[in-house]
Amino acid sequence: MNATQDDIRHMRHALALAARGLGRVWPNPAVGCVIVREGRVVGRGWTADGGRPHAEVRALGQAGEAARGATAHVTLEPCAHHGQTPPCADALAAAGIARVVVATRDPDPRVNGAGIARLRQAGIEVEEGLCEARARALNAGFFLRVGQGRPWVTLKLAASLDGRIATATGESRWITGPQARRHVHALRARHDAVMVGGGTARADDPELTVRDLGIARQPVRIVLSRHLDLPLSGRLAATAGKVPLWLVHGEDAPPETVSAWEGLGARLIACPVGPGRQLDPAAALQALGAAGLTRVFCEGGGALAASLMGAGLVDELAVFSAGLAIGAEGRPMLGAMGLGRLAEAPRFTLVEVRDVGGDVLSLWRREG
Repeated sequence: MNATQDDIRHMRHALALAARGLGRVWPNPAVGCVIVREGRVVGRGWTADGGRPHAEVRALGQAGEAARGATAHVTLEPCAHHGQTPPCADALAAAGIARVVVATRDPDPRVNGAGIARLRQAGIEVEEGLCEARARALNAGFFLRVGQGRPWVTLKLAASLDGRIATATGESRWITGPQARRHVHALRARHDAVMVGGGTARADDPELTVRDLGIARQPVRIVLSRHLDLPLSGRLAATAGKVPLWLVHGEDAPPETVSAWEGLGARLIACPVGPGRQLDPAAALQALGAAGLTRVFCEGGGALAASLMGAGLVDELAVFSAGLAIGAEGRPMLGAMGLGRLAEAPRFTLVEVRDVGGDVLSLWRREG
């Protein structure tokens, strides 16, 4: 690779731009593009909300004639297929771009390698692999959906020092402080969807929206409930026609209940039931991936969290620990997982620890 230190700096800039699209561009990847001519940035862009227009098109629009003879730094291989818009590879060539630096190839079979080949056929010099690990990590959800058919899952847990999420009577508001709760809203905003189990929806009557951050585009709200025994008078029902609400239910859910929720504006997704007579978590995530989601932020409760953990479907843990102890009679943050040996327990690698208003946030990634 003939990339320079300036190329690295501009690619990092492009990656920072791409991150602005997280939670806002699904089913597309979040891409950034920085166009440089004679050492000066003449155009920059990132994937727009909803996935269109693409980062390259926005950056080219800003650069105008200055794009001719310039270098484009793109975090993901430019597309090569005709979809809702013409290929970005063709747009770069038509604008007279002389060189393209690509962080990583697009795993989409319609693109994989074809975008780079298209650029080279147009006489454009192409460099590959700059900041590739960071680019792949940024779009891990997109890569996972293309490769395995399911979205990336971040499981959020907020618990006392002894791992309890509520007292024996069910009181849980608030274990963590206001800054931690605000941080949770920021994490919601960086995901395509926020997901809870039916028990949490019944007990907490949540809205599952991003609040107080000036966010206009809300994540999809998802509830997994086999029988759809959710309150039709709750906050989710009241807002189903305003903020996207998807209900994943068993194939044996009462038809009249399905119709009632559809009438309120919710999207209903039928899912097989697993051996434990609960919704199959793997099948549920496959259905969500088929619907276009790439990043899901799960906020429990304990039974759903344990189900996802036990099935090896949690990719990242965001654990908020508060400085109080509740005791053994409190409700644990994870339900029963039926483990008999430590070797069977899912393992995670610590990525980061930070203080959030007196609470501790630890981020963990699944090993492998």
